[in-house]
Amino acid sequence: MRQPQLDYYEMGPEVVAFSSTRQGGCSKGNYASFNINRYCRDDEETIRQNREALCQLLDVSDNRLVMPHQVHLTEIAVVDEDFLQRSDDERQTTLEGVDALMTNVEGVCIGVSTADCIPVLLFDKRQRAVCAIHAGWRGTVQRIVEKAVSKMTAVYGTRPADLVAQIGPGIHLDSFEVGDEVYQAFEKAGFDMNSISRKKEKWHIDLPECNRQQLLSAGIPGENIAVSPICTFQQYDTYFSARRLGINSGRIFTGILMTSKK
Repeated sequence: MRQPQLDYYEMGPEVVAFSSTRQGGCSKGNYASFNINRYCRDDEETIRQNREALCQLLDVSDNRLVMPHQVHLTEIAVVDEDFLQRSDDERQTTLEGVDALMTNVEGVCIGVSTADCIPVLLFDKRQRAVCAIHAGWRGTVQRIVEKAVSKMTAVYGTRPADLVAQIGPGIHLDSFEVGDEVYQAFEKAGFDMNSISRKKEKWHIDLPECNRQQLLSAGIPGENIAVSPICTFQQYDTYFSARRLGINSGRIFTGILMTSKK
């Protein structure tokens, strides 16, 4: 078992924020070699071992590593002390059909899984709360990022100006070719198509830019937003890409963990 190789993000001294790569772990084939997603048909024992390795690296127990079962909608779940006391079955019910998680509990790693979709992390440095968001094209059209910022405001009293945001690895403009129906969905949703799309033989959509614009619209200062340069489609040897490897393949885990206040 090799230690998972993570890409870390600088979001502040009180948080650990990262995306996993394909390196480390013990998964095989198109899941090789680090995958902790239970919903993509990887071997359960392999997933357990990979989760254990990640928990050791982060210094958290397994029940404090929380990942939802995503369905490309906009449901957002709050991970609080009550959630952490629930049984595994109760927790799983809460996490079913959820595409974003938020918490203000220290020592809990929340995260989302992607393999071309866009992961977004948020950290409220004033109220000390974090959020992990899965933004595929459907979630992006439905403005899940804006909804997550609004929910953080409602739950924690977050001020958008206090948020630090990281857009993680995902498919980029040159590689994200879409049909007319996807282009029309973004157009109907009110996006500035001149800034997020390009016509080659087919339309291409810039998903990272779509989500960056949502963060700005939500009130997060531009200087507080970082965007990963990684295109998963182009760098599928290092990061999982469902368009390259098929849906029966591994997933990137993008997580965030608040540590004790310095």
